[in-house]
Amino acid sequence: MKIIVCIKQVPDTTEIKIDPETNRIIREGVEAIINPFDTYALEEALRLKEKYGGETIVLSMGPPQADSALREAISLGLEKAVLLSDRDFAGSDTLATSYTLGKAIEKIGFDIIICGKEAMDGSTGQIGPELAEILNIPHISYVSKIVEIKERKIKVERMMEDHYEVLETMLPALISVTKEINEPRLPSLRGRLRAKKEKITTWNLLDLEGEKKRFGADGSPTRVIKIFHTEIKKSGIILDGNVSETAEKLYEELKKQNIV
Repeated sequence: MKIIVCIKQVPDTTEIKIDPETNRIIREGVEAIINPFDTYALEEALRLKEKYGGETIVLSMGPPQADSALREAISLGLEKAVLLSDRDFAGSDTLATSYTLGKAIEKIGFDIIICGKEAMDGSTGQIGPELAEILNIPHISYVSKIVEIKERKIKVERMMEDHYEVLETMLPALISVTKEINEPRLPSLRGRLRAKKEKITTWNLLDLEGEKKRFGADGSPTRVIKIFHTEIKKSGIILDGNVSETAEKLYEELKKQNIV
């Protein structure tokens, strides 16, 4: 069984800054980490390998420095890593990113693809479903438990707002997982030493043999027109009087604002 985990390197900060000229996230000078939700996908791939056997591959798209995220994944126990890096990938929205990942996955081959439910820097949750559509395979989102894999079928438990669903589909398939699915492990010393020496396979646009117009900004129908911070205006009033008078004034004020 061949298991591919898609991960993303994201800024390690809640204070994300936007370039006013390009309307893109400023990543230079900001420490980067593996997207937190992707750590659960990595852990689940390792657990599947331990239970059912097979091969694990971690895949990411990004600048050359995303190499560090892939090495961290290897230190956890994943066997191979592939980085998709090319200036022609710049400006990719979720659709172009999914297409790029999809072309790489077709080249690698797979049985199961595991993604985190969303990326911390965008929170769209679109990559998993779009990637599955591009590859024309089944997709199950918000997976909180893998029940079993048997006879080329995968059965999972999906977490909804107020209940759980048990779903089954044929392999190959893609699942996106929530943080309830497991507790990610820490890398071992041996794993860290191995990660330093491991060769990271890097592919560019030509290696993927796709339609050039579907990569990067050219393949991205999304256009960011403007980004701005919402201004939060705070105001207050002071109510004078004894308890009864203050309560009456407060009630009248709440009525004016249609709160009561």
